[in-house]
Amino acid sequence: MRHKGTVTIVTKRLLLRRFAREDVRHVFENWANDAEVTEFLRWQPHGDISVTEKVVGDWTESYADEKFYHWAIVLKKSGEPVGSITAAVADEDTVHIGYCIGKEWWNRGYMSEALSAVISFFFREVKAERVESQHHPDNIGSGRVMEKCGMQFERVVKGGDRSNKGVADACVHALSAEEYFARERAE
Repeated sequence: MRHKGTVTIVTKRLLLRRFAREDVRHVFENWANDAEVTEFLRWQPHGDISVTEKVVGDWTESYADEKFYHWAIVLKKSGEPVGSITAAVADEDTVHIGYCIGKEWWNRGYMSEALSAVISFFFREVKAERVESQHHPDNIGSGRVMEKCGMQFERVVKGGDRSNKGVADACVHALSAEEYFARERAE
């Protein structure tokens, strides 16, 4: 892969960009302090804005690493961050993508729009061979987002995830570069 780090990505309604310290209030208020948003995530809701300040500070420092991918999902209309999308380099050819968005923006297509753009970035720019993600079996909406973006359900890994609900199965979805470009040619 040809790593590029967290570069700005523009979509029809969104700006995916690096987090900045000025985002702390929006991160805290829009999703990080919400137990409903973090129910299926690995990190606890932030009980205080000082936690968010520390986390956002860590993110901004990590941008020096070209293998660090963590975007703020910003609505063009308001300029306000409403969620985040991140990717971890799983191996030489694969990235694992995770995401969350404030519940005020659920079911409006924003997450699918952001995930589609990030998938395209990894296949076109970084030259990844595979993108994957996973969700808790009860988080059906997240699975729908993955499928809407062309990722296909592959398997359930028994006890393969840990979230605020405890240890759970992981429903794994993935898409290969070959499948991605074949679909594009067919359209």
